[in-house]
Amino acid sequence: MALKEKLSAFSQWFWNEDVWLPPGTTWAHIRDTSKVNYAQIEQLYDSIYVAVVLFFVRMAFERWIFMPLGRHYGLKGRPKKPTLGLSKDPILEKAFLKHGHKASREVVTGIAKQLDCSEREIQRWWRQRTRCERPSTLDKLAESAWRGTFYASVFCYGLWCLSDKPWLWDTMHCWYNFPHHNTTADVRWYYMIELGFYISLMFSQFMDVKRKDFWEMFVHHIVTILLLTLSWTCNLTRIGTLVMILHDFADVPLEAAKVVKYLKMQKAADSLFVVFTLAWVVSRLGLYPYRVIYSTAYQATFVIEMFSAYYIFNSLLLALQLLHIIWTVFIVKVVIQALSNQGIKDLRSEDESSSTDEKED
Repeated sequence: MALKEKLSAFSQWFWNEDVWLPPGTTWAHIRDTSKVNYAQIEQLYDSIYVAVVLFFVRMAFERWIFMPLGRHYGLKGRPKKPTLGLSKDPILEKAFLKHGHKASREVVTGIAKQLDCSEREIQRWWRQRTRCERPSTLDKLAESAWRGTFYASVFCYGLWCLSDKPWLWDTMHCWYNFPHHNTTADVRWYYMIELGFYISLMFSQFMDVKRKDFWEMFVHHIVTILLLTLSWTCNLTRIGTLVMILHDFADVPLEAAKVVKYLKMQKAADSLFVVFTLAWVVSRLGLYPYRVIYSTAYQATFVIEMFSAYYIFNSLLLALQLLHIIWTVFIVKVVIQALSNQGIKDLRSEDESSSTDEKED
């Protein structure tokens, strides 16, 4: 069988109408007509183009806006790589890449003999070289400033997009006449921008500042991408837009709190953290389970016929709620820390030694 035929057979198997659509509905039933524009699978390619555009927009914003802002407030970037001489540096660099941030005493002794240096010189070089790998406070500020800018912008766009939509106020409208819902251009771009952003985050996360919840965030990005893709494919866009706007809401004060914390504005950081905590509780622990999950798990059962993708969609929503609970534990730790008069720290960051804004030995 030719490759084209195999791919065609796989596509037919994967996009089985009995799995992705309600009983009695076929893909032909949700193709665009002169009166209704449906969400189309092929439109998801737009999100890839958006992801690429957002990546370059981020690079521009960080380089020409956020980095200069941080330097204006006295923040420093990563230090230059240390040197012990042109003949010695390649050997040290090769050893560093092999052994990582922590070299054993035997390794240090062996390199010192090989290069005719003191162990103290090798240890000092190693510490300085390790600092070059760690993110500076300037790096952290630029990253948080970009995310805060995006979340604030897309949240405002989401409010504008949904302000005249009936399902924002009454979630039963997410299910009336499903799946025959008209997808307007503003909703389409709301989806593509959000999906593109999370696609870019999933890959840039490996280059960004490493956090304590790295893998939780990675799982979150995958779950979010699956949710957006699935809801778009099945024309569950109405409930999908509610998920998006609720998640963007709390992220705005969180990233703002990080920015002012990096700028050493502790009182402003503490105040914004209070705003974030309230926004988190209201959106992630309140509105999300009692509006979104309640609607999909309970209200929908009175209006639509059940199908396989419906259960997959609900499983992903519950997985997202589990992540919310895990992150709430982090937030509680920060609250306890604040009450002990230590001030607000970013518990999602690595420990303080991860910053390169330290004094050199």
